[in-house]
Amino acid sequence: MVWQPISVALTASRALESIALGGFPLVVMLIVRLLVAAFGVAAGLAIFSVRAGAVTLARVALIASAATDLFVYLTPYFPGNRAPGVTPIVVTASLTYHAGWILYLSRSRRVRATFADDQ
Repeated sequence: MVWQPISVALTASRALESIALGGFPLVVMLIVRLLVAAFGVAAGLAIFSVRAGAVTLARVALIASAATDLFVYLTPYFPGNRAPGVTPIVVTASLTYHAGWILYLSRSRRVRATFADDQ
């Protein structure tokens, strides 16, 4: 809810300079990243408000975020300045982060107790 919008804002501001080179695919990726970040914020707000379906929404937002990260890291459509050999580490870290949160939402007693109707 906090890091994703900040991350997208920082990367989008850097990517705007590359639109002339990246063209339409870069614009599409910027829009997709903004939508996924907005979806994550909506999921976070639903969790904080203890809304019905919040856990499911959060899981879907995490899956969308992981898929977007993988696409950005593994394709040439979004500019990046990672050193050679760093991409597998970044991909592993991203997948571990997202899987950890999905696992927490699935296994946590606190989440089950708070969102009993959502499981």
